[in-house]
Amino acid sequence: MNSIDTHPKYGEVYLVNFDPSTGHEYQKMRPAIVIQSDDQLKRTSLVTIMPLTSQIRKKWPEDILVKKNHSNCLFADSIIKVHSIASFDKARFIKKIGVLDKQTMDEIKTYLKIHFGL
Repeated sequence: MNSIDTHPKYGEVYLVNFDPSTGHEYQKMRPAIVIQSDDQLKRTSLVTIMPLTSQIRKKWPEDILVKKNHSNCLFADSIIKVHSIASFDKARFIKKIGVLDKQTMDEIKTYLKIHFGL
């Protein structure tokens, strides 16, 4: 896969290649949300993300539901798998899909504070 021409930014949704993966890691090409600050993104080629899945029937209590809309441009209603935080090289990023709204990003921030005990 070719690397992306632009730089991912906080809150943007990208199509990301998760393969190769092992164990319980998410697989295949799927949307993911950039959760790393823009300042930190300028310093490294690694991007911290949370994957999305359209398998909403498998929703865990901490997962965040995202309805498909014109801003996020998701293919279907999805859930953010907040417990599956990962960092990938920008070379795995295929293309920008859309951007999440402030309310959803605030929900992610709340989860991160709980997850990391901040």
